[in-house]
Amino acid sequence: MSGPFLEIDKLTRRFGGLTAVDELSFTVEHGAIHGLIGPNGAGKTTTFNMVSGFYKPTSGDVRLHGESISGLAMHEVARRGLVRTFQHSTLFAELSVLHNVMVGTHMNFRPNIFSAIVGWDHEDRSGAKARAREALDFFGLLELENERAGELSHGHQRALGMAVAMAAHPDVILLDEPFTGMNPEETKRMMELMSKLRDSGVTILLVEHDMHAIMGLCDQITVMSFGKFLAEGNPQEIRTNPTVIEAYLGGTHHAA
Repeated sequence: MSGPFLEIDKLTRRFGGLTAVDELSFTVEHGAIHGLIGPNGAGKTTTFNMVSGFYKPTSGDVRLHGESISGLAMHEVARRGLVRTFQHSTLFAELSVLHNVMVGTHMNFRPNIFSAIVGWDHEDRSGAKARAREALDFFGLLELENERAGELSHGHQRALGMAVAMAAHPDVILLDEPFTGMNPEETKRMMELMSKLRDSGVTILLVEHDMHAIMGLCDQITVMSFGKFLAEGNPQEIRTNPTVIEAYLGGTHHAA
């Protein structure tokens, strides 16, 4: 597949008199790892919230596979192939690792109470468990399937969050600061997992402050500042862009 895969077109979000994102436009190509960066409060998370269906845009459009997904609820966006992780863990800490990932399969194996009562959902449940174990194996977590999610290390919890997202069979995953709080070894491992995920055919849109990870992973990077598009290019172009350097050194602060 070639051409724009995920298109953000003049996306705008206002909160009262504050414009958090202002006519932002960029495209993400199929099979790419695309970074979205900017100084603190540049509007990155608000953009993620609109793309994933958490917020409805004030104006503008988001298109996936050429079809508009703007204004759809998060579960509808997920059914169309786009899922996201959040900056802070959204795992069920008391459930096992396996059962956490089985939650992510619900897009493919939608439960029915009557079927569960009479035992007709056995095949679906078996399929969901097999898909969950496949995702755990992909991220090197299969041997931890019976552990409680809340007892995992920070790095393993982040990997588990990605496994939950992958279990939904997405075309695109939005990753919100996946390297936060990681030590160098955990960061290295997470970078390897993201490359592996991309190589499996999943497109990744990534918000991250760790510039080492961004520059080492991304095919293309879009830079925001004050809610607006600032620059775009490959890592080398962004690293040497004077406008980008000025935005970061200037300590830009604005709505998140």
